[in-house]
Amino acid sequence: MDFLLIQALSGLASAASLFLVASGLSIIFGVTRIVNFAHGAFYMLGAYVAFTLTDRFAGPLGFWGGLLVASLVVAALGALMEMVLLRRIYQAPELFQLLATFGVTLMVQDLVVLIWGPDDLMGPRAPGLSGAFSLFGRLVPSYDILLILLGPAVLGLLWLLFHRTRWGVLVRAATQDREMVASLGVNQKWLFTSVFALGVFLAALGGALQIPRTTVTHYMDLSIIVEVFVVVVIGGLGSVTGAFIAAVLVSELNAFGILVLPKISMITVFLVMAVVLVVRPWGLFGKPDAAPRASAGISVRPWKPMSMLERSGVALVVLLAALLPMVSGSYALSVGSEILVFVLFAASLHFMMTVGGLSSFGHAAYFGLGAYGAAFAVTYFGAPMEAALLLGPLLGLAGAVLFGWFCVRLSGVYFAMLTLAFAQITWSVAFQWVEVTGGDNGILGIWPSAWASTPQGFYWLTLAVVVVGVALLRMLVFSPFGFGLRAARDSALRAEAIGIDGKRTQWAAFMVAGTFAGIAGALFAFLKGSVFPETLAIPMSVDGLVMVLLGGIETVSGAVVGAVVYKALAIWLMSQTELSKLVLGGIIVLLVVAFPKGIVGFLEDWRHRRPPAPNGAGPKAAGKAATEAAPVGIAKLEAAR
Repeated sequence: MDFLLIQALSGLASAASLFLVASGLSIIFGVTRIVNFAHGAFYMLGAYVAFTLTDRFAGPLGFWGGLLVASLVVAALGALMEMVLLRRIYQAPELFQLLATFGVTLMVQDLVVLIWGPDDLMGPRAPGLSGAFSLFGRLVPSYDILLILLGPAVLGLLWLLFHRTRWGVLVRAATQDREMVASLGVNQKWLFTSVFALGVFLAALGGALQIPRTTVTHYMDLSIIVEVFVVVVIGGLGSVTGAFIAAVLVSELNAFGILVLPKISMITVFLVMAVVLVVRPWGLFGKPDAAPRASAGISVRPWKPMSMLERSGVALVVLLAALLPMVSGSYALSVGSEILVFVLFAASLHFMMTVGGLSSFGHAAYFGLGAYGAAFAVTYFGAPMEAALLLGPLLGLAGAVLFGWFCVRLSGVYFAMLTLAFAQITWSVAFQWVEVTGGDNGILGIWPSAWASTPQGFYWLTLAVVVVGVALLRMLVFSPFGFGLRAARDSALRAEAIGIDGKRTQWAAFMVAGTFAGIAGALFAFLKGSVFPETLAIPMSVDGLVMVLLGGIETVSGAVVGAVVYKALAIWLMSQTELSKLVLGGIIVLLVVAFPKGIVGFLEDWRHRRPPAPNGAGPKAAGKAATEAAPVGIAKLEAAR
């Protein structure tokens, strides 16, 4: 019992910092509706700045003052980011704000290494709390008791701030209905800035408080952001009380999971998150959205199949790509094959997001399952490459069938978070089931057949599979199934009224996307000759999102351009500079600001810009045409009926 008590106290101490970071993210999302992927970067910056200040200024005042000043400095940086970057893109599709904050995260990762170096840093002990006291014969760090008391204290202060001040009332009102607050004359710009600064302050304080307990590393951002997402979703988006309860729950699960269920200790938290989302989609203390936001794929410009000229242009591009082995070496062909694999991966995610309006944060699960499926076929069944490429994607399909059945019952950010939970469960299984998957040692020796073993042969194989895969996905967009899927996306009620089962249709789209992602994963396994759990990890899912968003979510084939641009840039920058993340992040931010509809979306807007029609067709006619074109899926189906 004494050991269990000490373990519980350790979990409560960890919950304090987790609550601070999660409450900040919850507050920001509740008001601005921004899923701030850079929140972990601010947590990391808080730890690094606090380390510098406490290392330079000794004594109790230097330590505690350093933690507070570090948090304020990082909060100021967060407010500056909101004013300079996010204000410019509030009117852009909301996922582009996620893309912008991801670019900031990449930049901060390299800036931290540039300023503080790549080595881990050990912060000083807290003055007066550097020792421990005995409890039931076991030692408990004094600093942990401070953290345990700090969590409820911050919760109480936040409650007073939001319920006993005019600013807090405005924040709570904006959480419920931003448009109504704006109609009352409240300056939303400064309200958003102040909320963002408060959220970043809490994240930075959470990071600063960790320096006496753990080392400061440049991997802190990714290690915390996943748990923070879990806490916010379990507690309920926008609920500070929910964030506190969920932080305690998650921390205690982490503390006892390694003791009670060591084999699945990494899965327990995500299992709880998945169960909560399935049973109560808006979290333990959250509230259902009063007015669901528009789906990602809705566009006022109706999509059309390619013209003969456009098809000829695509055929020419494919022909030029097929001729690449004639003029390029082995390295260029290897890079080309990798880019092609990610073109198919991004196209599968793009189909689900754009046509189905389903924004997935865990699409790497099906990419990785396809890779592991091919590896299992080769390793355990001795299948040749040709059979493995057919069998491997079936594992991705199986995952999509199972996970999609639960996911399509949710929508919006809750759908996205449930896909993230299932992806993390899949990654955890691959990482911990060492007897089957090899764990972090992976599965090696996954090589192509002799005819595809050369860089030229495998490149042509990959090109053929990817071209066929992208063509099939595009054909589905303009098929009756595609129109039904777009109808369910644009208006679920009207789609149901004309006999479309929206959830079943979206589930089918989920399976289609998972299958094509599995095909890409199987190709990736043979390209690399091995499979590791990283193919299922969150960074892979984020890469897919970035590719789709860069290309444009209101386009039919924007993911192809987005994947080529992003992957080519990433590979080239890694070979040219040690600060590749800094440069790539900066480019992503610039692209988001310059092309808020994505690269292809911008080009299509530019192509369709024409002078006013001479026959008197003015803004009213144009507005009417745009309005009529919006629910294109339903319009086509009703016309057919």
